[in-house]
Amino acid sequence: MRAGRPAWAGWNYTILTAATAATAISGLGHSGGLIAAAFAVLGAGGSATDVGLVAAARTVPLIVLVLVGGALADRLPRHRVMVAANALNCLSQGAFALLVLTGEPQLWQMAVLAALGGTGQAFFVPASEGMVFASVSGEHSARAFAVYRMGMNGANIGGAALGGALIAAVGPGWVLAADAVAFACAGALRAFVDVSGVPPRTSDGGMLRALRDGWYEVISRPWLWSVVVQFSVVNAVIAAAEAVYGPLVADAHLGGPGPWGVALGAFGAGTVGGALLRTRYRPRRLLLTGSLCVFPLALPSAALAVPPVAEDPAVG
Repeated sequence: MRAGRPAWAGWNYTILTAATAATAISGLGHSGGLIAAAFAVLGAGGSATDVGLVAAARTVPLIVLVLVGGALADRLPRHRVMVAANALNCLSQGAFALLVLTGEPQLWQMAVLAALGGTGQAFFVPASEGMVFASVSGEHSARAFAVYRMGMNGANIGGAALGGALIAAVGPGWVLAADAVAFACAGALRAFVDVSGVPPRTSDGGMLRALRDGWYEVISRPWLWSVVVQFSVVNAVIAAAEAVYGPLVADAHLGGPGPWGVALGAFGAGTVGGALLRTRYRPRRLLLTGSLCVFPLALPSAALAVPPVAEDPAVG
């Protein structure tokens, strides 16, 4: 074992983890940017519909392009795809911050920049996950991926909690600017990934053929496409609660972005706990266990649906 890291964690894996840590150290990352975007829309006088439109502008490219991003990551050097995606996120968040800090941003401008951010994530996620598996030997890949996801969730905790607190203190514009810096730092670290030891990949057809073959593989397995549909619905509901309804409830009843950041930080802490458990426990029926674990995800949305207790003006 090398000092400070397990034997299976080589240079590339260490760099990938450090890049994730860079986002976490900045304390903002992806989650902080999502909160900042919602409160930037509200701060510009936007309505609940406007918040939803900006959130949708980010989510739709992420859903539509993630398969294209996966196919592209199978053909191009993954570390370069990751750096390019980080650069796009950096530029879009920086432009978003500039609009918020220097004037009154228009709804269409915020929607376009949010869409660019979603596009960056669509290309980044499959490339980063593929790079992790390519950086660690097969026998340790499951543990390595769990540790990597734990780092990503840790970044989300810092981003959500600190982002909410900073929005309350200095406003969403500065949080978006810090988010851009976080992506720049992470992209710079990922540029140092060494791919000399990664075996070259061969392609037996074009990208369209790969997408068609992948689609056939999914729809030919009912257990697979049903799980995909299930988690698509779950992710849509979570995204709506996290990026739209939650900020609206927090702004109207909970005291603003600070408490909402704490709530999202607590959610992230739970995901880290689950990742830790996953490194130690392997259920016999893994897919069934994962599907059943979806049900507790309804609890945060249910809590938001409970009407806040009206404050009696005669009290105090």
